[in-house]
Amino acid sequence: MGQARNVPPAARGKRWLTASVFGFGVASFLSDMGHEAATAALPGLLILLGSPPAALGIIEGLSDGLSSFAKLAGGFWADRPALRKPIAVAGYLTTGLSTGAYGLATAWWHLLASRGVGWFARGARGPARDAMLADSVPREALGRAFGFHRAADTAGAIVGPAAAAALLAVVPLRQVFLYALGPGVLAGIAFLVLVRPQRETPKPALPFWHSVRSLPNRYRRFLAAVFLFGMGDFARTLLILRATQVLTPGAGAMKAAAVAMSLYVVHNVVYAAASYPVGHLADRFRPERLLVVGYAFGAVTAVLAAVATPALPVLVALFLAAGLTLAFEDTLEGMIAAVEVPAGIRGTGFGVLASVNGVGDMVSSTLVGVAWSVWGPGAAFGIAAVLCAAGTLVLAAHRRT
Repeated sequence: MGQARNVPPAARGKRWLTASVFGFGVASFLSDMGHEAATAALPGLLILLGSPPAALGIIEGLSDGLSSFAKLAGGFWADRPALRKPIAVAGYLTTGLSTGAYGLATAWWHLLASRGVGWFARGARGPARDAMLADSVPREALGRAFGFHRAADTAGAIVGPAAAAALLAVVPLRQVFLYALGPGVLAGIAFLVLVRPQRETPKPALPFWHSVRSLPNRYRRFLAAVFLFGMGDFARTLLILRATQVLTPGAGAMKAAAVAMSLYVVHNVVYAAASYPVGHLADRFRPERLLVVGYAFGAVTAVLAAVATPALPVLVALFLAAGLTLAFEDTLEGMIAAVEVPAGIRGTGFGVLASVNGVGDMVSSTLVGVAWSVWGPGAAFGIAAVLCAAGTLVLAAHRRT
């Protein structure tokens, strides 16, 4: 189970980093550059508007809920190869435009509306993009392809918050969101120009519930672990808010926000740096075994958030653990879906995975945000740690089946 797979020499030598795979990376780099710049600045805008932590939890939770429904529909549409590229391009463009609208908000519910539209579009495009990526490379290179994509995606998530922090020193906070609009729109253009879908013979489309019922039982059990872990895997904006909160008494609100954004950049550097090595390992070893390690990092993240102090080493450790969690999670969950689900319903498989993750994120972000407002951050993140640990144990048991 833990030994390297025997890869045929012919497959081993087949080129996987094609122009299209590179195009997936460019589009995701630009998109993440835009919306992660906005994400890093979002807690600061909520503080400026006088909103409580519960508002951020509700914004992230409901946006993830909308995204989860879009992912389910997007997965069904992605089983129709001719629709994949138009859905992906439209999703990138809409997400970019909604990001710029954050700067116009005068109440937290305006941010909820803008983020909801953007996350719906982001959810709809995901399964189509992932199905196209899985079809673009040989089976033996899936881990490297998904790892490369996540690394490129997260490189944008490094540049975006870093640019936001730099801009914050010279422009008002609201203008940061307007600058973030440009990369998001360019992402849609890059996907349109660079990505070439695989030629496929049209196949009769299965009814939606038939496709869902056709998912393998082993994959369904895997989704149960994903959902349980996801209920504790809260949005990273809550980490930014947590760091800002603990730093503000000693550093002041603006400096605390800038430091918190810088910590988020560190988080994304770790996420980007670890994604490709994780994917490369998954081409040789069981990805489920590696994902157990990633989920364990998620439980550690929640514990560190619960006990966070203004000490910089504690906060750095918190954001490092969070970055490693996403590197394992985002790279390996997609790879497992590509391996476990038959090609004819692979879009549905990606869509159900993304939807399960989205519902889990909706529950976790809302739960943590509301619990934080009612009982304090220690209890809120403590609940998240228990759920993440439970998901880790369920996945470890599933791996042995």
